[in-house]
Amino acid sequence: MYLALMVALPFLGAIAPLLVRHHSRRTISYAAGAVAVVSLLLLGYLTPSVLAGEVPQFLATWLPQLGLHVAFRLDGLSLLFAALILGIGLLIIIYAHFYLSQHDDAGRFYACLLLFMGSMLGIVTADNLILLWFFWELTSISSFLLIGFWFHQSNARRGARMALAITGAGGLALLAGILLIGNIAGSYQLDAVFAAADAIRAHSLYVPALLLVLIGAFTKSAQFPFQFWLPHAMAAPTPVSAYLHSATMVKAGIFLLARLFPVLGGTFEWFTIVTLVGLATMLFGAYFALLKNDLKGLLAFSTISHLGLITMLLGLGTHGALLAALFHILNHATFKAGLFMIAGIIDHETGSRDLRKLGGLRKAMPMTMWLAMITSAAMAGVPLLNGFLSKEMFFTEAYQQHLFGGLSWFIPVLVTLGAMLSVAYSIRFVYDVFFDKAHELPKQPHEPPIMMRVPVLILAALCITVGIAPMIMVSGFLTPALTSVAGADAEVYIALWHGFNLPLLMSVLALLGGIIIYLQRTELFNFNRQFDIRDAKDVFAGIVSRVTRFCDNLMQRIETGSLQRYMAALFILVLVFVIPELMNISALTGSRPQLDVDAISLSGAIILMAAAFGAVIFHRQRLTSLLMLSVVGLMVSLVFIQFSAPDLAMTQLVVEVVSILLMILALFFMPQRIPRSSTGGRVARDILIAGFVGGVVGSITFALLTRPFSSISDYFLANSVPGGGGTNVVNVILVDFRGFDTLGEITVLAIAAAGIHKLLNNLRPFMPSGDVDGRAWHQVKHPMMLQTISQLVLPLALMVSMYIFLRGHNLPGGGFIAGLVTAAAMILQYMANGVDWVKERFNYNYQSLAAIGVLIASLTGVGSWLFGANFLTSWFTYLDWPIVGKFEIATAILFDLGVYLTVIGATLMILANFGQMTTRHRPRQEGH
Repeated sequence: MYLALMVALPFLGAIAPLLVRHHSRRTISYAAGAVAVVSLLLLGYLTPSVLAGEVPQFLATWLPQLGLHVAFRLDGLSLLFAALILGIGLLIIIYAHFYLSQHDDAGRFYACLLLFMGSMLGIVTADNLILLWFFWELTSISSFLLIGFWFHQSNARRGARMALAITGAGGLALLAGILLIGNIAGSYQLDAVFAAADAIRAHSLYVPALLLVLIGAFTKSAQFPFQFWLPHAMAAPTPVSAYLHSATMVKAGIFLLARLFPVLGGTFEWFTIVTLVGLATMLFGAYFALLKNDLKGLLAFSTISHLGLITMLLGLGTHGALLAALFHILNHATFKAGLFMIAGIIDHETGSRDLRKLGGLRKAMPMTMWLAMITSAAMAGVPLLNGFLSKEMFFTEAYQQHLFGGLSWFIPVLVTLGAMLSVAYSIRFVYDVFFDKAHELPKQPHEPPIMMRVPVLILAALCITVGIAPMIMVSGFLTPALTSVAGADAEVYIALWHGFNLPLLMSVLALLGGIIIYLQRTELFNFNRQFDIRDAKDVFAGIVSRVTRFCDNLMQRIETGSLQRYMAALFILVLVFVIPELMNISALTGSRPQLDVDAISLSGAIILMAAAFGAVIFHRQRLTSLLMLSVVGLMVSLVFIQFSAPDLAMTQLVVEVVSILLMILALFFMPQRIPRSSTGGRVARDILIAGFVGGVVGSITFALLTRPFSSISDYFLANSVPGGGGTNVVNVILVDFRGFDTLGEITVLAIAAAGIHKLLNNLRPFMPSGDVDGRAWHQVKHPMMLQTISQLVLPLALMVSMYIFLRGHNLPGGGFIAGLVTAAAMILQYMANGVDWVKERFNYNYQSLAAIGVLIASLTGVGSWLFGANFLTSWFTYLDWPIVGKFEIATAILFDLGVYLTVIGATLMILANFGQMTTRHRPRQEGH
């Protein structure tokens, strides 16, 4: 429970900044900081058990048949990332308190930040792959909000859209990969997936699953060729860059690679793809980091480079490489978050981030200079700092690998080159800002407030202490993390000195080469100017524009506005797929005996067919065609009655009544007769298509009905009473067995009704002044006979409605039918007495009624959780009441009440609005 609370707390806390957004910035930041502190305390409470080898878990079943559970686990890998997420997150909250200006919406900022924090915690602690993907997408959405926080700036909006498009597309690929993995393993739970690792790697779908998962990881962690979105995300406020793009979000893809390494790693495909992509990303990021003149741009590309370094280590996959990857994840988060904060301090206190304008700040900002030197040196891999240790381990693994045979030598060479570039851009970050020639700046530089430096000071101290005493500082975290990734026999040993060896020589060459590259950087800048380098934002915008134009042209060709063409295309496609399959059936008639045709059934079928033909023949006379359709609906309800389906028959009848009313109201605004618009060729085409479709559907129906088949209805018949407490199987299915489907249906119904209501609300359609023959409408709006009958019918209809509602669990009826009966009775009042008359007596907001219905139905499902049952599980019992006798009480009636209210609200939202339009004014006769 503590684990679930730790994950849920940031989501709950995201509401707090919004609630107090009108308070002072201090109150808002304190509220956000309190959430991070409490979550850290919960993590601290669980940490000893994880370090002792245990794996705290939480499981709440959701949809067990689909393998979906709300499940969390805190193993060593989760602990490592959760500590980074919460620890650095708390420092970011402190830093942001001083960074944000008085004009920034602090409530919105901290709400989005906590939402992102909770999403990242969900990713690293998820014990179910589908749940992991859910939080994965939440990070994309919350990061979109954070990157575009300054939405008044064009570059922020464009950067946010680019990040969302790339990471969102990668998320879809990841979902496909997860579905393949779950299909092979038979479960989405991590323990089951880990147990099926050998079967997954040996499966024919392994390569597609691997590629899809890698696309998701590479897009999120800005790996080549998807690295271009990260630098443009630097339009976000610096606290966002320091948190999302150094310590957390871009590490999500790295976490995914580490999490699924026991399942997908260790193969030639894994090694080749992941190693080469990581190497290319490291070199690409390091090269362009040196060329950038913007401080955050330099750090963004350096982040890409270091993420490539970690990815490459995970691709190598040896015990030492995995340890180096996990160690560098910690180290990179500390020095890069500090560097981003320093860049924000410089921008905040000088008004500029341009390296060409900065310089000579060592005198005005000496403390910031020392912090920058420490964190930059850690990034460059200077001895006695944490970055040196993990980079030394990286050199060792790059040198010792022989997986490319005779070409294996190129990996340590290229790795050393990337390390040289890393040293060069680290020197540039420090020298060009603090030691180069001073320039005139927009603001007089000075040191920031002490508390703005404290988070950077803590991170710089960690860079030093970890670099001096790594086994004391981080071995406790790295051991269980490595065990989670590499296996049960994982051991962690980090030494400060390995003697004089080739990795040490590579480190020396990196430092010396980096100094030389920095000193000769002008030549590199001149070399780069000869290339026509386009801005990634412009390229991305161009691609989006071309895709949009292509889609527009395609839609203009497909969406002709002709419903006939749409239906014809759909039916032709059905025929193309179905007819070949029907041709493979040797005999259409099966072995099941057929029922005898009696005179009543034959008569009903003839009437049904005649009404259907009549609706087609008289389609240009709308009212006549509508009456024919009502006959078809009536006959269908009689068919339901004949085959012992009273619930369906009642539903069909009331739906037919309400539908006919709706169409009659709509006909008021439409021509009562329409001219012939179809050519002879089109009519012949439609007859041919309709004949084929009817023949195919009839053949399939006949083939099914004449063959024995097992139906799921046997299960519902056997479990209706013991499982749902009701003898009306149809109602029990709707409110219990498939209650979730019903909840979705009434939700869609309410949303659709609200949409129609809004569309009709301000609509002013043409109103005809007379009928088809030119006769003016009668002057009496509300005939007395209709008024009298409607008022007599209303209480009777309401009584019948309540009777149908209350008995629905055991006899034909239920909330849906009862709601339609009530709605029909209310519509009759509108028709007989007018809108104003009804509003005086029943002035209720139907939108609220529908919303209350959906809310009641949802809360009924949530209430099941309070008793440890699945969502929408119903409870029932029997009581002996005086006089009444034995009586059933079932919670399903509450759910049915929600259905009842939703149906009434949704139906009246549409019909009452239509009725109001027809009676808003009555056209007068000519001469009046």
